[in-house]
Amino acid sequence: MTQALAKSGPAARGHEELRLRLMVVDDSMVARAILSRMIAADEGFEIVAVAGTAEDAIIALGQVRVDIVLLDLEMPGAGGLKSIPGILAAAHGAKVLIVSSLAEEGAEETVAALALGAADTLPKPGTGRFNGRFSEVLLAKLRALGRATPTVPPRAPVKDSIPAGLLRTMNDGPVKLLALGASTGGIHALTAFFQALPAKVGTPILVTQHLPQPFMAVFARQLATAAGREALVAEDGLRLLPDRIVIAPGDASLTIDVSGGKMIARLIRRRSASGFLPSVDPMLTSAGAMLGAEALGVVFSGMGRDGLEGAMALVGSGGSVLVQDEASSAVWGMPRAVAEAGLASAILPPARIATRIAHRIGDAACR
Repeated sequence: MTQALAKSGPAARGHEELRLRLMVVDDSMVARAILSRMIAADEGFEIVAVAGTAEDAIIALGQVRVDIVLLDLEMPGAGGLKSIPGILAAAHGAKVLIVSSLAEEGAEETVAALALGAADTLPKPGTGRFNGRFSEVLLAKLRALGRATPTVPPRAPVKDSIPAGLLRTMNDGPVKLLALGASTGGIHALTAFFQALPAKVGTPILVTQHLPQPFMAVFARQLATAAGREALVAEDGLRLLPDRIVIAPGDASLTIDVSGGKMIARLIRRRSASGFLPSVDPMLTSAGAMLGAEALGVVFSGMGRDGLEGAMALVGSGGSVLVQDEASSAVWGMPRAVAEAGLASAILPPARIATRIAHRIGDAACR
């Protein structure tokens, strides 16, 4: 394990404080050198440590503060995938970006890494093919992930960046549809959410997660296992049944319609105004249009503002929206946009969102 030399002097320290601090974890010395050189060429970043195994990385994280860990999956020892929880525990709020040849589209390892808490993934090209395009994508992902989010000790007061006056009162009536939207960091959030949600809630569940088409079948299988529910990639006209999870495919946005008195899935294959496909906006908009106050939306971790227009439409139709809090989000972009617009009824970690929903469903059923 090699730790980068720190620059000395007050001016240098002041400049370094503005940079994102990175650790590169890869068993290939060549890959470590290329990635380090590529990142260090941008003044917005600083390589503060490198490691050849996940075990060495965990030890180093006890001695150095980082914002982002670039992690390979194929390494000696425990390897990168199984070590993600340990790295996150030792990283004190740092984000993990998987940079690995295993992170190809559709790979089981990619979705598994995201479910374990990795914030994002990027396929690593072969030696000699680290071209300009790869560098551009890598640096863009690093900028989007940003600084570490310090973890909050249990029972410590959490300072909410959204004034309490901006929170809306959540409806207390029955829920006929749950509509969940997420992007970067969302798979991990969805896993935590479903693990805390009761086995039976009696309502269909829609999920729009920003992922390319080849990932969707793998994502559906892994989400079904984590949630203990049937999870299907949506097809046009698919029936929306209680406790069935229906997932937007990677090449279409998922909306709802009513046919013969039954709720069904409808797919829209054009990009939304937010530029995403699939997009959270059409899902939330259609939920409000079809069900009004009986629709409940959730916006989880993700970059950008997808979900904001849909949340406006859903709330305008009488429905409610909950959002993930900043401390538990890999990227607090999508939920922040909804919260700052005054559309959220609660700002909570995923497990507590599940609890809040369970209470509303239970209370409504008792009336």
